[in-house]
Amino acid sequence: MESTGAGAGAVLVPFREFVVKVHSRCDLACDHCYIYEHADQSWRQRPAVIPAAVVERFAERLAEHARAHALASVTVILLGGEPLLAGPARLRRLCEALTRALDGVAGLDLRIHTNGLRLNESVLALFAEYGVGVGVSLDGDRAANDRHRRYANGRSSHSRVLAAIGLLGEDRHRPLYQGLLCTIDVRNDPAAVLDALLALAPPRIDFLLPHATWEAPPPRPDGSPDAYARWLLRLFDHWDGLGRPVPVRLFDSLLSTLRGGPSLTESLGLTPTDLVVVETDGTLEQADSLKTAHEGAAATGFDVFRHAFDEVAAHPGIQARQLGLAGVSAECRACPVVRSCGGGLYAHRYRAGNGFDNPSVYCADLKALVEGVEQRTARASVAAEATEPAALAAAQQELTRVLLVRLNAELEGRGDVDWRRSWELVTAVEAEAPDALDAVLDHPYTRTWLLAALDAVRQGGPPRVPPGHRLSALAAAAVVRGGLELPALVAHGGGGLYLPTLGLLRADRGRAEVRAAAEGFSVRGEGGGVRTFGPGGEAADWQPVRVLAAGGAGAGAPPASLALEDLDPDRGCFALPPAPRLDATGAGRWERRLAEAWELLHGTVPAPARETAAGLTTLTPLAGAAVGAGATGEDARRGPGALGVPLGAGVRETALALLTGRRRARLRELTEVADLYASDGEWLHPSPWQEEPVPVSRLLADVHAAVAAEAFRRAGGGPGGEPGGPGGIERALDRLDGAAELTVSGKAVVAALRREFASEI
Repeated sequence: MESTGAGAGAVLVPFREFVVKVHSRCDLACDHCYIYEHADQSWRQRPAVIPAAVVERFAERLAEHARAHALASVTVILLGGEPLLAGPARLRRLCEALTRALDGVAGLDLRIHTNGLRLNESVLALFAEYGVGVGVSLDGDRAANDRHRRYANGRSSHSRVLAAIGLLGEDRHRPLYQGLLCTIDVRNDPAAVLDALLALAPPRIDFLLPHATWEAPPPRPDGSPDAYARWLLRLFDHWDGLGRPVPVRLFDSLLSTLRGGPSLTESLGLTPTDLVVVETDGTLEQADSLKTAHEGAAATGFDVFRHAFDEVAAHPGIQARQLGLAGVSAECRACPVVRSCGGGLYAHRYRAGNGFDNPSVYCADLKALVEGVEQRTARASVAAEATEPAALAAAQQELTRVLLVRLNAELEGRGDVDWRRSWELVTAVEAEAPDALDAVLDHPYTRTWLLAALDAVRQGGPPRVPPGHRLSALAAAAVVRGGLELPALVAHGGGGLYLPTLGLLRADRGRAEVRAAAEGFSVRGEGGGVRTFGPGGEAADWQPVRVLAAGGAGAGAPPASLALEDLDPDRGCFALPPAPRLDATGAGRWERRLAEAWELLHGTVPAPARETAAGLTTLTPLAGAAVGAGATGEDARRGPGALGVPLGAGVRETALALLTGRRRARLRELTEVADLYASDGEWLHPSPWQEEPVPVSRLLADVHAAVAAEAFRRAGGGPGGEPGGPGGIERALDRLDGAAELTVSGKAVVAALRREFASEI
């Protein structure tokens, strides 16, 4: 796997999360605390309490930063030490200063993280006044919590913390309750820890690995390199068995990335961080966790008095946290789980000699954890569209309707009379004959028009055809198909009026009224003349969409309702240009060639042939004779069911175009409604079919078509064997098996391809 991320130019990412140290001392003596017990001891030289001058200057800098970057909101987390040691008066001044500074500038999400010992009614009243969310640290039941979270004299803190959380959980205070944070100790029973935390009804639980580096590795009582993974997987099983009663950020993040979504925590995934720390003396530092690495690891040399936040954001240490894939070690970039684990927490990668350019000290744990969660959830996490044709069809149908609704929203209030009138007619047709409307909306090139119109409207340019004109034609076609007694007023620009799925009417520029009739439909022009047409009968001023003959009931018959679409003005969505309207002789010749191609497919590869025919509704002849990905255009913007086939191709080439083109089209349709991969293009992969490495999307599309083409060749279909042969397909499948970009749904598709390929050989 090659990465394209390394060496990418740095981009200034504004801070959206600000950690403020309001008190640098603590009333507990937790032996796993990274501030007091780890490498960086800079807290000793800082004031115990944040001074008023720092508070005011920070508030000014925060508003300045939010205004400069037009941030909708910022998050400020009050931390320590123990922040409640600052006392209610200082906390009030801080809340007031931040609220005042951001008034009219940005929303303020204000939070505090505390050990809970000083949480009481008066403090909670203050927090309610300013909307301060409260998170509490607790490591589980009494036995688990007392391993580390004790007073300096060794006395337990557990009872007082439970009392505080009980107060926070009361109905009057519960809106402030944000959750519990638990640091893992593998000596504790994970089920007992979870049960103890769940008993406190938290809205969320965060589980943290104890901070460690390669210089100071985490404790592993049994010496196992994956002890933390095994502990967390036992916890996951218990959480899952209980029905996942509350969100657990660590697990939710893994489930998100495995499905192709973003990371939900700084400690996992490749999402850039956007956090800065304000110390009690006003110095600005990187994430606090770096204090576990070495003295000064979090330092930037900046402070709120002399420096704007943009200066801090440009610091090399901050920038290193923004690089995503390029910011992890070479070993991590080649790992198939890196998109989920992200190389682990940055601080946990530290080793003297090469700094943070290493995998996490928890590398073995993270890999085992990601793979364990994936194994446990893969079956339920695979998108239904990837395995169920009916689900894919329904999702595609819904996608077209969503696009139409979006276009209507974009055009709302723009004064397009034709659009408004046609939208009302579409609504009426949907109420009276939904199947007729479905047939027109499901026409593949309706999607092509919708996407082009949305692009044009959003970019401020004029669409090729006014949206109201095309929608009026669409509505009229639905009226005719439904046999409805509704007048459909259509607008057109002259040269022809195309009624989707029906045909092309020669007409002058202007408006006309279309009505359904027993023998077809009638058109009344602006001059008052009425013409009547039968949808299937060709005339001098009417060219219907041809429907290819079913070819009888034989095994080699094409789909019974296959349209030969050589009229739709939006059919030019393939890499090759569309052929012009075929005359009767040309259409008959092409139809015979297609029938022979279907016979060849069914006679050589019957199962793939049936798969090719399933859902295929529309064939468009393309200019030229080329066959392949470029000809059929797997990236074409169209709805499901359409395929472009080169007009000049022979029977065997046409059969191959139908087979591989449909495979590519179905994969494209799947990727439009299901996440098969994420971070496409971040890595490049060697391909048996391309000279240069390709992104995972191209490799998957190529091997998807190659498996069918190889089956065609092996069955005696003639041309179809892809360059590289079976060995190339095997190498491509192996490459995909190790691709970090694939989601669980993508892996299911690859597994199905491998089974299909194995059955061929």
